[in-house]
Amino acid sequence: MKIYLTVGRGAGPTPLAAFDNAMYDAHVGNYNLIHLSSVIPPYSTILREPFVGEPKDYGDRLYVVLASQTETVPGKWAWAGLAWTQEPNTLRGLFVEQHGSSEEEVRRNLDLTIRSLMQRRPYDYGEIHMEVAGVECQDVPVCVMVVAAYKSLGWH
Repeated sequence: MKIYLTVGRGAGPTPLAAFDNAMYDAHVGNYNLIHLSSVIPPYSTILREPFVGEPKDYGDRLYVVLASQTETVPGKWAWAGLAWTQEPNTLRGLFVEQHGSSEEEVRRNLDLTIRSLMQRRPYDYGEIHMEVAGVECQDVPVCVMVVAAYKSLGWH
């Protein structure tokens, strides 16, 4: 399975509009996002590139691990990130998501969380990877998101 990892940033007149613009920037704006927990299926490849669907997929379900943060106060930052690890042989693994008001906070919490999940499982996971992004609020609400898109599925 291919899992696509992408970042989106958006601004808008309301926090929800900023979230929608960030979804669109992350190339997932025309899907209904279904949030997954933290497990990466065996034999999965993580690609740092946008999920690209077809126009006919408009409104389909898209299974994702999502970290997002909005900010409405000018001069403040929104940060979001995902961390992941995989077993070298089977490529089974784990995702964790965090959000906050500083890059340092998000990175620290990602590291603490992924290490905790790794400790409780009997697998030899490999290197820890992170994708962290931020956006500063200027004059309208902003949103930043990091998305791991697994698979889209139609309604029929």
